[in-house]
Amino acid sequence: MEQFDTALVLTRVLTCGVVMSIEKNDKELPALERLLTRHSGRSRAVLVNSRTAAIHAALCGQGIGHGDAAVLPGLDPAAASFVDWLGVRATDGPAPAFDLISLTPDNADEFAATARDRTAPALAVDLTGLGFGPAAAMLTDDERIWARAERLKIFGAFDLRTMWTQQEAEPGLAPGLQFNYRLSPLVAACVRMALMQAGTRTPAMTGGTQR
Repeated sequence: MEQFDTALVLTRVLTCGVVMSIEKNDKELPALERLLTRHSGRSRAVLVNSRTAAIHAALCGQGIGHGDAAVLPGLDPAAASFVDWLGVRATDGPAPAFDLISLTPDNADEFAATARDRTAPALAVDLTGLGFGPAAAMLTDDERIWARAERLKIFGAFDLRTMWTQQEAEPGLAPGLQFNYRLSPLVAACVRMALMQAGTRTPAMTGGTQR
């Protein structure tokens, strides 16, 4: 995004009175979820604040944890080290437990086609390369994968229901340990704008030079 667009988004969010992701009337996080599900063709999205959190959500959502083995996509050393820290061992097989997509301004307009080509039950999408964040998401069509992954976050969807109603939303679903994986509405708003603008802008010309 250009600086003017970024300033508009930040001003809108900062003046709306909702800047925390646990506030009941936040609109930025649900809006980004809708955009990602619409573009990817997956019905459910879990927004998180890092690529490793999205990988964790994809594995945890399928009940894959310490001591388990899983077929993994190609991971860079940092991501592979994180999976090893989780205690998940890589194994061979034809179908990975999740697919990993990293978006940048150069490939964001191809996101829909890329996502729809991937067949793993969970899709980890790194949004940090768009210029904001870190930010990421885990996408799936499986309601149970979504529920487990969402519950992995402190103040995820289930905790927010408990927070306002004082009643457990999903007994037995809570993991042994939760993580501060919540995404900021400020970051979500900027990421959404970047995705909406992907492939739609023509570089401005100044003195015959693109900028």
